Amino acid sequence: MDLLLIFISMLFLIIGVLVGVAFLTLLERKVLGYIQIRKGPNKVGFMGILQPFSDAVKLFTKEQTNPLVSNYVFYYISPVLNLFLALFLWMCMPFFSYFFSFSFGLLFFLCCSSLGVYTIMISGWASNSNYSLLGGIRSVAQTISYEVSLALILLSFLFLTNSFSLLSFSDFQENIWFLFLCFPLCLMWLVSGLAETNRTPFDFAEGESELVSGFNVEYSSGGFALIFLAEYSNILFMSMMSCLLFLGGDFYSFMFFLKLVFISFFWIWARGTLPRFRYDKLMYLAWKSYLPVSLNYLMFFSGLSFFIFFLII
Repeated sequence: MDLLLIFISMLFLIIGVLVGVAFLTLLERKVLGYIQIRKGPNKVGFMGILQPFSDAVKLFTKEQTNPLVSNYVFYYISPVLNLFLALFLWMCMPFFSYFFSFSFGLLFFLCCSSLGVYTIMISGWASNSNYSLLGGIRSVAQTISYEVSLALILLSFLFLTNSFSLLSFSDFQENIWFLFLCFPLCLMWLVSGLAETNRTPFDFAEGESELVSGFNVEYSSGGFALIFLAEYSNILFMSMMSCLLFLGGDFYSFMFFLKLVFISFFWIWARGTLPRFRYDKLMYLAWKSYLPVSLNYLMFFSGLSFFIFFLII
């Protein structure tokens, strides 16, 4: 019975995420429309509210093509695996009533988000096209560069809470948010999140103005839709993690979800406002700016936690 309840709650969470992704795409098209002084989608349903569903039907009913020289099995399996990992990440979302509120949520997040790189690499390579391979290489290099500083930023928060559990973040932020305690780290987390999810101004893997497209250039209909869904699911998840880490972490209140929507809006806002970064400058930012700063913060917080520990003793 317990296993059945776990499965049902898991199903509800995943359906909720997929519906959220659908309306996030609508929000993005609306916001970008108003930024560019035009209307977004407003024909399908009331004010375009059914647009995401018509897009999904259109994408999944289009003809599925596959390149003759592609590695067939890997080519088909990588978008599915990509979406699976993106949805599997949500299992560490801490609910009081939820059976997966395990005490190593942060480690689970790091493991699953690191695996996402392999699906990008495989889909770029399996298409057997030079363009997709180059897009995949760029994407993997970028993601790996930012995951290092992302992990170090997480470790700094870990020294503050002294726990791997995501539940503990709400307890530690009852009186003051971590946003005020470690403001630079929070900004670095947001920028690293943008790079991690391949979003503007760091969307080099899909830089349409100077590339044909990224690793997904050979994908059409269903395969493309699955990659698209995975990307937007990751945006929602990174927004959720941002709220959890430094915006109070009060995930049992309505305000938490309002903050989540605001951070998701920030992702879209950045896309509508900022031009694309130069690739070498991105690498410079990752390895020469964020890595030293996050390491220094990590040493500072570890020293602070040891000092408090000895003080208590």
